[in-house]
This record gives sequence, structure tokens and C-alpha cells, in this order.
Amino acid sequence: MSQNGVEQAVKRPLDPTLLNLNEQEAHFFKSLTGIQGDEELREHIIQVQTKAYGVYGYPCIQSFSFTTLKISRLPAYKQALQLSQTRPGAILLDIGCCFGNDLRKAVVDGWPVENAVASDLQAAFWNYGHELFKSTPETFPAGFVPGDSFSSTLIEPREPSYSKPLTARPSDLRTLESLTPLQGHISAIHASSFFHLFDEEGQLLLGKQLATLMSPEPGSIIFGSHGGRAVKGLRTEVINARGGHSFCHSPESWKELWDGEIFEKGSVRVEAKLIERERRSTDRPGFIRHWLVWSVTRI
Repeated sequence: MSQNGVEQAVKRPLDPTLLNLNEQEAHFFKSLTGIQGDEELREHIIQVQTKAYGVYGYPCIQSFSFTTLKISRLPAYKQALQLSQTRPGAILLDIGCCFGNDLRKAVVDGWPVENAVASDLQAAFWNYGHELFKSTPETFPAGFVPGDSFSSTLIEPREPSYSKPLTARPSDLRTLESLTPLQGHISAIHASSFFHLFDEEGQLLLGKQLATLMSPEPGSIIFGSHGGRAVKGLRTEVINARGGHSFCHSPESWKELWDGEIFEKGSVRVEAKLIERERRSTDRPGFIRHWLVWSVTRI
């Protein structure tokens, strides 16, 4: 299984009317970009979106879902943020980060930027993130490591840590060339709109890869959201952006996956809930109605 194996999405035409910032989102973008005019900000976001869509046609870019600050809407977000206050040097990883908007939100909310790191298959997205937020590697010095999450080059396959790792925590996340040095050291991992890109086997393999990165300390957490179903299986009611059907876990199967298959039974607490979202006039064809909102906490 390779992250590169995800087929290029069937590109839908760009539609600027899909950009609808709420008050919180507008404040976030204005405060980070320095752009105060609504129309000027709108044009700026659309300009960067258009460039990024030319790199890879992800539906989340086409639909402007990168503006929605997913991380702060998750129930486990406050629990994750507390780790930055109670655990010296706690590391936050945003995997499949795209422009890094969720990582930036966590930094705005108090996570030390020197302890924040992001990763995406496409390094261009991180660079477009700097353009989007009018930052530089100097003004926003978070770590970034490009690569395929399934590749041993990015994350060396191994079992999760159940005791303190023998290796020391990297002192400067900006010097990382892979995520392997972080195995057993990451306190919080955010993964939204990511797992549903892969089939059932791929989701298991991805979970195993990310589990190796998690610190064994109680309270360490991985959390996120993605497409789900009441009963696990293919989401056959709609065609996804790749012209097929996405595999979706149910809350029950997601719990079984993490507590017993990925981690030793009883070593984690898994919370998972299916959220139904009503269709809106701005929704793209094939939008995800049922979202699995989840967290996995080491105990």
C-alpha cells in the first residue's frame, strides 16, 4: 500500500462560490494574514487554492474545506491541547496537513511552534501554506517532513512503544528528514480527512504506522475525523472523487481496529461517534454526510 497509490482525483471545476467563511474562520485568516478586507481576503484565498489545485485535485481543496479549522471542532482537541501545558516538550503532529491550517490553529491556541510538526505527501502544499498565511519558515518555524505515510522512508515499520523509547527526542524538529526519529515521542497526532482516502487494508496499515509514533505515556492521543458508516463497508450511495466507492468504518469497527489490532487489547481507550451532517446548497456532489469523529488515548 502506498499513499502514492491513491489515484488522482477526477477534477471538478473550481467554484469560488463554495468559499463561505464564518465569523471564526474569517477572524483566524485575517489575524494571520494581516488582510482585513473581506473581498481582498477572499481573492487571496482563491488565488492560492487555484495554484494548489493544479498540484493535486483533492476535493478538500476544491471545496475550500481547508478553511473550516477542523481540529478545533473535535471533542478531543482540548484534551490534546492540555498536553502542551502539562507535558514539557510535548510534540504535536498534523499528518496529511495540506496547507497546515489546523497546525497553525493549535499554535494560535497555545501549542509551542517549536514542538509542532506537519507532514504531507506533497511538499508544495506546505509552501502554499506559507503563501496562504503570508508566513515564512522563519516567522512560522514549525517542522515539516514531506513523504508517503506508508513508506519506510518516512516511518520505519515497527511495533508501537509500550515503554519509554531508548532514543532521545529530537531537539530541533525543523532538521527532520523523516518521522522515524519521532517514534515513541509524539504526544498528540491529528489526522482528519485522511484515513478515508484508503481501503480497509490501507486504513489498518496507516493506523499501524502512526501508532509507532505515539508516546507510550498515558494520555498520549491520536484524534481526527473522516467518512464513516453505521455499518462498516463501502459507501455505495455516492461515487467518490476517484470514480469509485470509499471504504468506511463504523464506530464499533473503528474501536476494534485500534484496541486489539493496532494496539494491544486494553492498552488504549477509543472513543468514536458517527455525526450526520445535513446537505447544504454549497455542498459538492458526493459530499460526505456521515463523519466518524474519534480519538485513541493511551492508558
